[in-house]
Amino acid sequence: MAVKSKTVYVCSECGYESPKWIGKCAGCGEWNTMVEDVRLPQKAVTAAAKPLHTFSARPLSQIDAADEHRFVTGIKELDRVLGGGIVKGSVVLLSGDPGIGKSTILLQVCNALQGNLNILYVSGEESAIQIKLRAKRIGVESDNVSIMTETDVQTVCEYISSAKPDLVIIDSIQTMQHSDIASSPGSIVQVRESTNLLLRTGKSLDIPVFIVGHVNKGGDIAGPKVMEHIVDTVLYFEGERNQSYRILRAIKNRFGSTNEIGVFEMTETGLSEVENPSAMMLSGRMSDVSGGCITCIIEGTRPILAEVQGLVTATGFGNARRTAAGFDYNRLNLLLAVLEKRLGLYFSNLDTYLNIVGGIRLDEPAADLAVAMALVSGLRDIPIDENTIAFGEIGLSGELRSVPRAQARVTEAARMGFKQCIMPKSCLKQITAVPESIKLVGVRRLSEAVALIK
Repeated sequence: MAVKSKTVYVCSECGYESPKWIGKCAGCGEWNTMVEDVRLPQKAVTAAAKPLHTFSARPLSQIDAADEHRFVTGIKELDRVLGGGIVKGSVVLLSGDPGIGKSTILLQVCNALQGNLNILYVSGEESAIQIKLRAKRIGVESDNVSIMTETDVQTVCEYISSAKPDLVIIDSIQTMQHSDIASSPGSIVQVRESTNLLLRTGKSLDIPVFIVGHVNKGGDIAGPKVMEHIVDTVLYFEGERNQSYRILRAIKNRFGSTNEIGVFEMTETGLSEVENPSAMMLSGRMSDVSGGCITCIIEGTRPILAEVQGLVTATGFGNARRTAAGFDYNRLNLLLAVLEKRLGLYFSNLDTYLNIVGGIRLDEPAADLAVAMALVSGLRDIPIDENTIAFGEIGLSGELRSVPRAQARVTEAARMGFKQCIMPKSCLKQITAVPESIKLVGVRRLSEAVALIK
């Protein structure tokens, strides 16, 4: 008798299942996230066939936190983002656009650890020869690195259980397939169940697992959002393929901070670390050009200077356009509304373009002042002094609000040779040591800061 398949609809955001298609997910409330998936009925398992489990529990006082062990890769920017190295038994999801450098950095991890660890590299996308050629270019030659070309996740986990490597790399999760699930590789259910099986295997054997995940057209990790909740750490590669610089950011990290970033440069021999991100972000900057302003953001433990570019021009269409690259679009609209309401500077009939140079994304409110000043500079076509830096959060009343770590921002600006720093006046009390080479200008309102553009 032929086995009948069953069609269900799975939410790509939360994994909620429904027997029929619905426009709004009943689990997470998102619209148009239900994706069709074909299932085969599961084989019945008798009570006699069910495995018997033994359960145990330890008092919290008997658990030693010193048992946490990390593998330090020696790649400082990666170790920084991970929180000090790779934790044994952890599952790390590495995602990013195609060609951004995901496989490259993992092969560099193999190169760094091949002398001390046995590493299993599982590829479902490339042949062993293709991996060999890339590995040779990076310098991976040790017999401690094994290559496995397999897409059946059960076979992979069985091999992991028998070989017990020190580190496992899965490239990529979208190519893995669970044979008990009747759907194509890359489907929501396949990705979820394959990740769960790899997690259980890695946790049970105390083996760290790196999983490469692709992104969809919107730039989000392909697969259900629940996948991000399953793993311990989610790393994301940012940057443009036509640019050499890459930003590695931790979106989630159970063993470290989520504020740290790693900066790399793509070269012919792989990814090289950028030890001075501020200098990288400011390279190629032009002076005496309107619409540019330098700000200082805090990423984890270190301050980084970034250039904000604003271009304001007459619209050639019926409706004015607003575009933001590296900055939140809604935040841009908020700042434009403050400039119009509080300062009488109107952008409604003008095209407004905002760009953060270097591929970095500014999510910190401290970048507000630099964004507003860049837009005003572009509107008036008046350049801002190239030796000036600005930071501060802007309120809806046009007031400048204090931001943390002002001392670190000023010190970094002075180190990079800037002569003037415009900041909220309330931040001045945070400054305990003023570098001799820089002048601090405290302002209470946005209008006072804009008046300095002349």
